[in-house]
Parts: sequence; C-alpha cells; structure tokens
Amino acid sequence: MKDQVFTVGLTGGIGSGKTTVANMFADLGVTLIDTDLIAHALTNTNGAAIEAIKNAFGADFIQFSGAMDRAKMRLHVFGQPEEKKRLEAILHPLIREETEAAAKRSTGIYTIFVVPLLVESKSWKQRVSRVLVVDCSEQIQIQRVMSRNGMTREQVLAIMQTQASRDERLKAADDIIDSERDLAEIRQDVRRLHDKYLQLSKAAQTNTTQ
Repeated sequence: MKDQVFTVGLTGGIGSGKTTVANMFADLGVTLIDTDLIAHALTNTNGAAIEAIKNAFGADFIQFSGAMDRAKMRLHVFGQPEEKKRLEAILHPLIREETEAAAKRSTGIYTIFVVPLLVESKSWKQRVSRVLVVDCSEQIQIQRVMSRNGMTREQVLAIMQTQASRDERLKAADDIIDSERDLAEIRQDVRRLHDKYLQLSKAAQTNTTQ
C-alpha cells in the first residue's frame, strides 16, 4: 500500500480520541479506512467471517440475527490467548483483504488507515508512510471510557493492559496529536498535519512518476 500512495496509520489507546481526530481529517476531504468498522462488518449479519467463526467456535457464538455475539466472544477470548489467536486467524486475513480493496478505491490525495492495534500488529508500521498517534494521559483514557461506556475503572484497566503501552505507541510515532487540548487547538494541529501530509503526498507522487 505504501508503494502505491502516501498513507498514514492513525492509532491510539482506548479513549485516546482517535475517532474525533480521524473525523477532523475526514472533514478536510481525507479518505478514512477504519479497520474496526471493517471488522464489525465482517462479523455482522451475513458478514464474510460468520461461517468460519461458526465452524471454529460453534453456533452458540452466532446470534439469531446471524451476527457474531460480540459480548460472548469478548468474554470467551479474554484471558485465553490461544482462543484469541484462533479468532484473529479468521479475522486478520479478511480485514487485510478488505483494507487493501478499500485502499484501491480511495480517491483522496492520501489515505488514513485508522488502526487501533497498529503498534501491537507489528506489521502495520511497515505498510504505511507515517504513523500518527493520538495521545493523552492514561488517567484521561480511563475517565473517558468510564464515562462513555459505563465501565468500571478495573474493566478499563483490563482492556488497557491488553494494548501497547503509551510509551510503546509514542516510540512508534512519526507524528503526535495531544488530545487533551481544546478541540479548537486539536483542529489546528490536524490542519497543520494535513498540510504537511499533502506536501509529502505530492512529493511521493512526483518521485513515482520520475
């Protein structure tokens, strides 16, 4: 993907503000490809992953609607690494296939891939031109998710422990947006990075045509 067009991988921990920042880029005309939305579609009613999930885990994990029972699956794989790997072995190749197909359809001057587990995947950093991390303190993450999802502090911490640490994400970053700032300031940061990415994209396109 990186060889075809200038691309950005946008990531951040749970509650970091990824969606807010991604939508600001979308408002500027940037093409967004969200791997979470792709995964949701694959496991929704008549999704491409449903039959394989049913065969691997049993019909109990498929709701009457034909969608995967996400709550039940989340409980099943939590704390069971081998079961989590089984699910990922089904989903990851399909997500990659759908992601690459979406990238080929992209009409923007550059594309942003929203990948919550970009750092954890170990492969995404090599697949994009730059990595943009949406960052905030861990305490802010906890407060946001508790307020948004009605979770307990312990539940949020349990999820955070399955993700890369804040330091690991920052070390992987080419660019960083501080999401603890005022929304107007964040929008200014997005505009500044957008202008930078436009220049980098144009330079990359020039190099490929020479």
